[in-house]
Amino acid sequence: MKPAKLFFTIFTAAVTLGFFGCSDNDDTTMAQIQVNGVVFDNGDDFNGDIDGDFRGTGESATRTFFWLNNFTTADYNADITAAAEGTFEMTVLDADGNIVLNRTLSGAVEPDSFSGVTDAGTSGLWSVTISVVSFDGDGSFSLSEGD
Repeated sequence: MKPAKLFFTIFTAAVTLGFFGCSDNDDTTMAQIQVNGVVFDNGDDFNGDIDGDFRGTGESATRTFFWLNNFTTADYNADITAAAEGTFEMTVLDADGNIVLNRTLSGAVEPDSFSGVTDAGTSGLWSVTISVVSFDGDGSFSLSEGD
């Protein structure tokens, strides 16, 4: 194999393994979380409206990102389509580290969505943690600055 092709193959494998959580026993099991169309690393920063999606085949993943919110509240929503049990959790902390939102959806159980306005907090750099646990299905979430 030519060196360039070998490098590309190794690079592709490394990127794929870095973005998907794989089980030791089943290479087809995965969980993936994206924000604004990008699979991200913990600690990435985002500005403006957040549109995220996630999918999984029974695996778990947790990602935390930072989001600049110039207001004291945020509008949020989430929706899942899950074929089996598993959970999606969204936790949002304000700029002072106080919890302004902690909501969970469970697969194969109604309701399969939530929306509303976070509790009031301190404006600035907010922390958002998205977790999927043993999740089999897909879904989406969004955040936008509140009033």
